[in-house]
Amino acid sequence: MQTYFLMKMGLNAMDTRSRAIAQNIANINVPNYKRKYVVFEDTLKENMDNAKIEVKVDEGGTMRNDGNNVDIEYEKVNQAATSLEYNALVTLTNTKIAMTKSVITGR
Repeated sequence: MQTYFLMKMGLNAMDTRSRAIAQNIANINVPNYKRKYVVFEDTLKENMDNAKIEVKVDEGGTMRNDGNNVDIEYEKVNQAATSLEYNALVTLTNTKIAMTKSVITGR
């Protein structure tokens, strides 16, 4: 049962990360906007039972003259990686469900 919980948390984390990236890209031209990022894997490594999905604000990083610290290339790379991770988790979840169904039905 913990496997399903971890897959669900992973999917939720990827969804949250995708939304944060989309928000960063949408606000690329907003003065003083600070990029947002999601922390999940580190808390999962530290304590699997109390892992949590956190959205944080990047106060550092390279700032443009207008105070915005969003780097569009970095966000695009993160968006692509997040999509790949999300799709891999969906495939893994579907495989796990199919295996469970096979065991239950005996086919």
